[in-house]
Amino acid sequence: FQFFFFQLFNFFLTVRRMTDIKHTILVLSGKGGVGKSTVAAQLALGLVNKGLRVGLLDIDLCGPSIPRMLGVEDADILTCSEGWVPVYKYDEMLSIMSIGFVLEKKTDAVIWRGPKKTGMIQKFITDVCWKSLDYLIIDTPPGTSDEHLAIVEALKGKHLDGAVLVTTPQGVAISDVRREANFCKKIEVPILGIVENMSGYVCPHCAECTNLFATGGGEKLASVLEVPFLGRLPIDPEFGKCVGEGKDFIEEYPDSTTVSRIKSIVDNIVSGTNE
Repeated sequence: FQFFFFQLFNFFLTVRRMTDIKHTILVLSGKGGVGKSTVAAQLALGLVNKGLRVGLLDIDLCGPSIPRMLGVEDADILTCSEGWVPVYKYDEMLSIMSIGFVLEKKTDAVIWRGPKKTGMIQKFITDVCWKSLDYLIIDTPPGTSDEHLAIVEALKGKHLDGAVLVTTPQGVAISDVRREANFCKKIEVPILGIVENMSGYVCPHCAECTNLFATGGGEKLASVLEVPFLGRLPIDPEFGKCVGEGKDFIEEYPDSTTVSRIKSIVDNIVSGTNE
């Protein structure tokens, strides 16, 4: 009976928190190192750039990189009568929550078993005061693990629009993201589209984009899976520098080719979620 009451209580808390969130998107990848968190951060910044109120939830509990990417690594979360207050940027247009904010030291390792991870993710959904949001972007760990099952279970039937899959052009990454697509199918999460990251290299001197590796793999996979191809992002030295320093790349280099591609991907997502 106590377990049933606890589940029912969490359900009503989740419904209350999610009522004012119009769209929720998971960002997934089949393997690590494909730039999933970077893409999640840029999607959030791109949506803010369009004048939308955005929340960015980092549930990569063992490798929380979102705080550093957004230049809020030293921020602390506050509490109020309603729960946790997220870290804000851009006049509260961007709300950020991550396990990185609650660690005693930024270098502390998170060594948790499944139930504790599940409990923390549930707490992010029920205890964070997200307020009214146009989009909640959720950055997940690579692969298919307890965190993915926990967040899908917590959001089931509550404005979960679907997932954006991130891959690189190489065959190994594409085969891994295909497994991620099968995971989405099994748990009945719609795939909003595929982003091909690290597709080409932008010269810092002439801005020409050269294909160092294979290209087009993500687009071909999207065709095979019959899902939208959202676009491709190149390896851009200035982009990497901004991400490492916690700067807003869209704000720093508004006229760059990479920014135009980020905006195109964001436009495709907005279009897909408003159909």
